[in-house]
Amino acid sequence: MLKVGDKVVMNDKYHVPEKNKGKEFIVTVEPQEVCGTLCVWLEGYRGCYAADGLTKVGEANV
Repeated sequence: MLKVGDKVVMNDKYHVPEKNKGKEFIVTVEPQEVCGTLCVWLEGYRGCYAADGLTKVGEANV
């Protein structure tokens, strides 16, 4: 489970724009359900992002 302060990157579960591929973001808000999807807010990203579309930095992609 993601928590505030975690460093994450967007994985390939959803479309990721070129400018965000490989970019590290920091989780700023605990996961919350938004329209039936578990989401988090990221520093430097407008809006929320689906938690299952993120991988913690340093964790292997499963």
